[in-house]
Amino acid sequence: MPQIKFKKEHIVTSVVAVIIDDEERVLLTRRNVAPFQGQWVMPGGKIDLGEPILKALHREVLEEVGLDVEVQGLVDVFEHLTPGEENAHFIILYYRCRPLSCVINHNPGEVAEALWVPRDELPDYPMPDGTRFILGKIFPFRRRHDDR
Repeated sequence: MPQIKFKKEHIVTSVVAVIIDDEERVLLTRRNVAPFQGQWVMPGGKIDLGEPILKALHREVLEEVGLDVEVQGLVDVFEHLTPGEENAHFIILYYRCRPLSCVINHNPGEVAEALWVPRDELPDYPMPDGTRFILGKIFPFRRRHDDR
């Protein structure tokens, strides 16, 4: 079996906020940057060396969508290996959060748009496997059609 060469010499650990409001809408963002450019994901990003996990979660949410959130607990952990030249190994910690306000002020450098999506409409959005997996744990759904 051929040895896989990874771009980085370490695993990248990230946090993602699954922000659900009182109407059971989920905050989705369409990414402006790689990885997953053009797909719908939830706010999050890499944990900086020495940064506490929940501090990183709050920082990433504030940077991407301008929201303060209340962290309600860990949903799950997802492992992602990116193929091709960008080989990287990600461990992603997904936390369920409640917004303290629903007024979004997204960062256009990272986020093309941000929307509150009703749970019944989630299957209609093209999203990476990890995002779909986590949302499916919270709101079980079947894909209505192929990802766009």
